[in-house]
Amino acid sequence: MLVWSSGYISGPAAVRAAAPFSVLGWRFVLAALLGAGLALVLRRPTRMDRGTVGRVAAVGFVMNAVQFGLMYVAFDLGLGATLASLFHSLSPVLTMLLAAALLGERVSRVQVVGFVVGVAGVLLVLGADLSHAGGPVAVVIGMLSMLTLSLGTLGQRWIGDSPDLLWSAALQFAVSAPPLLVLGWLTEGAWPVTDERQAVVSVLFLAIVNSIVGLVLLSLLVLRAGSGAAASLFFLSPPVTAVLAWVFLDETLSPIQLVGLVVAVVGVAAATRSRAAPRPLDQPVDNQ
Repeated sequence: MLVWSSGYISGPAAVRAAAPFSVLGWRFVLAALLGAGLALVLRRPTRMDRGTVGRVAAVGFVMNAVQFGLMYVAFDLGLGATLASLFHSLSPVLTMLLAAALLGERVSRVQVVGFVVGVAGVLLVLGADLSHAGGPVAVVIGMLSMLTLSLGTLGQRWIGDSPDLLWSAALQFAVSAPPLLVLGWLTEGAWPVTDERQAVVSVLFLAIVNSIVGLVLLSLLVLRAGSGAAASLFFLSPPVTAVLAWVFLDETLSPIQLVGLVVAVVGVAAATRSRAAPRPLDQPVDNQ
């Protein structure tokens, strides 16, 4: 849980030291190398046909380059760590609703009510004045990040036969890095760094802890405790993130925002606990 939630701390810390697209590009280059190296050391099977490679790459681009790109821009605009975690905590429930709308899957009344309660909680945290959240643009971009996370999660089902998790993650990191680096070079400059030490530490932490260690821990959790336990990360992450953000980023919540946080967590917990356990591939392959 600490590894999962720490991504919402290291992300804002990273964009305080360097521009968002460049930070993510560096992160995914390092994560791809580490993931491939670990897969080689562990002698993981590399067999993937051309179609599977294409699908894994496409889903990885959405899950990493697009989803994280949007969220890190929102961080750069001032979106807080706790709100970002709350947005992403709604993603599993939104995924269920999208699966119902697009794929005809069944969704229960509890799941719908849970999503509505979760949204109500997020609205309480946001309040009428969005300046504390980076303004309307940051909030909208954060919501788009949530949507792309859900679409990417649905896309995991499109991959088909389960390829090796480490090689899949390494491929997805690898295809996400070049577009972000090019976009960063075009829009942010060749070296958009304001604090070299913090930038290096943040990128290393993001790549090693959040991308690789988080991936390994998530896969172990799914194998040992089932995907239902992994789903609990989504509704437990916001309160843990709120504490970490208070300690490391000096973020505070008002009493009404704390109430909203509790309401959102209860809504997401009710919705995710009531669903049928998803397949391991339905879980995102990376975390914040």
